[in-house]
Amino acid sequence: MATKEDVRKLAALARIAIADAELDAFTKDFDSILTYVGQLDALELPHAGATRPAVRNVMREDGTPHETGKYTERLVAQFPQKDGDYLEVKQIIAHD
Repeated sequence: MATKEDVRKLAALARIAIADAELDAFTKDFDSILTYVGQLDALELPHAGATRPAVRNVMREDGTPHETGKYTERLVAQFPQKDGDYLEVKQIIAHD
């Protein structure tokens, strides 16, 4: 069962100001919420360990995934603004 002090602490953590006159109502509401959520304890769920996939780190080996410049010509050809092999984009940082 929740106490008025529990509600005060919760209100302080949530940075909510609660008047002393409202404490009784909030304590009742808090108790109702805890009772409702407490119903989850009664659920019988399958063991989570049986269905959880193995934890593993997916990494590729170091190396060159493809030869350098393989896609450069096709990429540059499709880019709307270019200067030689350089791709021009809109300036987003100003140095004033």
